Amino acid sequence: MRTDPSPARFRDLMLDDEPALEEVMACVFDVQGHEVRTYLALVDHPGSTVAELADVVDRDRSNVNRSLSTLREKHLAERERRLLDSGGHVYQYTATPVEEARELMHQTLDEWAAYVHDRIDEFGRET
Repeated sequence: MRTDPSPARFRDLMLDDEPALEEVMACVFDVQGHEVRTYLALVDHPGSTVAELADVVDRDRSNVNRSLSTLREKHLAERERRLLDSGGHVYQYTATPVEEARELMHQTLDEWAAYVHDRIDEFGRET
């Protein structure tokens, strides 16, 4: 997985004296605010279905489903299939633990900073 912080958001983040967690996560993982809110709701409601989570975050199921897809791509959520007694199945979602998400943010930002440092070191050599 390669996740790069959004340069525009990073600039905004640097100008903010006290950025909120939502802003930091949105910048580092290059996700939308509603996706961060979905992650935080999932932290508080592990094992939720799309319908249950839609009620919690007060968004329609299709939007929550897209947010969950993005969170899964960014390794911030997992999906588990549960068989129903009446037949069929339902997917339940669980957030990546906050400690792991925090470490992932550090790793992502460190990798991005190293990339930027490499570009700075190349400055002036390209002539």
